[in-house]
Amino acid sequence: MASFRTEKDSLGPVQVPSRAIYGAQTQRAVDNFPISGQRMPRAFIRALGEIKRAAARANLETGLLDEPVARTIGEAAAHVISGELDDQFPIDVYQTGSGTSSNMNANEVIARLATRSLGRAVHPNDQVNLCQSSNDVIPTAIHVAAACGIADSLLPALRRLQDALAEKQRAFDDVVKSARTHLMDATPIRLGQEFGGFAMQITRGIQRVQHALDELTEVPLGGTATGSGINRHLEFPKRTLRHVSQTTGVTFREAEDHFEAQSARDAIVSASGALNTLAVSLMKIANDIRLLSSGPTSGLAEIRLKPLQPGSSIMPGKVNPVLCEAMMMVCARVMGNHTTLTVCGQHGNLELNVMMPVMAASLLESIAILAGAAESFIDRCLEGMEVDRARCRSLLELNPSIATALNGTIGYDLAATVAKEAAASGRTVREVALEMKLVEPAELDRLLDVRSLTEPGFPDAD
Repeated sequence: MASFRTEKDSLGPVQVPSRAIYGAQTQRAVDNFPISGQRMPRAFIRALGEIKRAAARANLETGLLDEPVARTIGEAAAHVISGELDDQFPIDVYQTGSGTSSNMNANEVIARLATRSLGRAVHPNDQVNLCQSSNDVIPTAIHVAAACGIADSLLPALRRLQDALAEKQRAFDDVVKSARTHLMDATPIRLGQEFGGFAMQITRGIQRVQHALDELTEVPLGGTATGSGINRHLEFPKRTLRHVSQTTGVTFREAEDHFEAQSARDAIVSASGALNTLAVSLMKIANDIRLLSSGPTSGLAEIRLKPLQPGSSIMPGKVNPVLCEAMMMVCARVMGNHTTLTVCGQHGNLELNVMMPVMAASLLESIAILAGAAESFIDRCLEGMEVDRARCRSLLELNPSIATALNGTIGYDLAATVAKEAAASGRTVREVALEMKLVEPAELDRLLDVRSLTEPGFPDAD
């Protein structure tokens, strides 16, 4: 039989499991929100611990806490930061929209541990939550967790991905192949140019994510209940954020306008927008690589991916582009999260957004899975990728769109005749043009130099 103890809050007594470190308000939330079984993310809990530890230090500096209390609060918060107490954070993501339950969860856990260590009572509200409100702590925790996730995981992964694609750009620069528009044959490009386009998409994505990071480092801490800053020391936000910056390695700053910062979650929606755009880019890249590797006999088969696992329970020898597919599913999830964040961001009702916990879960999931997918895509898809040069050359030779190079010499209409005949007969543009005696052989060689067709200008220009 499970044993319980009686805890009290402002609503009265509550039965709490005896082994639980948390208290009455956490238990009420557990009882009230048995919805999804999905708890708040580890990164968010860590951020709460960082804020509580930094706040205790700031309150010691301003003389609002004595040294023993501040020290034991900081020591207890360190256990929250490390993750060893994650089982003491049982509240569902779908809870009170302010995240008050999660803030009080942290306050109760830290206060109880500090009380045990100190040998006298440490109060969860009066001391652990001193100079704070759930209304500024929770959005600050989201910003801190997201900014650290972007700085520590996502941006490094994207830089690796950009480098890996740029390396393929260099390695494949000698491969001239058919481009495709509307999935139909188009004028030649180099495979290196194709991968260079992918690399540039990631470069732009890094710039967008970096901008999002810069926005997230401005945090609402110090606004307390409604943005006015009631019940906090004037220097509290600056001092607390200095400590958070030192321990996380990311520099955070106090909001320029606490009423904007507390009532609106625009920076979070904007950050999600950058992630959504990144997901669009990654979806395009993964899908293009999947198409280019399709086959091995009935598809494009211009590149070969490293075989990772059997692709069918019934078709022997089948191997699928599984990392491309995994990346595409991650991108779809990020796009769905962005829809959630967009709707939630609209509910900054008057002085407070009331959908913050699910915003935290959605944003932090997007950051984490994009970083993880990028790392796996590099290691298991891009590394070991090979090009089938003979296949690219064979398909290019039969590409009727090469007739575009003849426009300046014989005109669009005659070039179209050549292209149609080449496609109908299965011959090359060169063979048809020679048969029709439209261009002298030497001039035709110059016009149909396929590498020159991959650069700006007319094919016969000096």
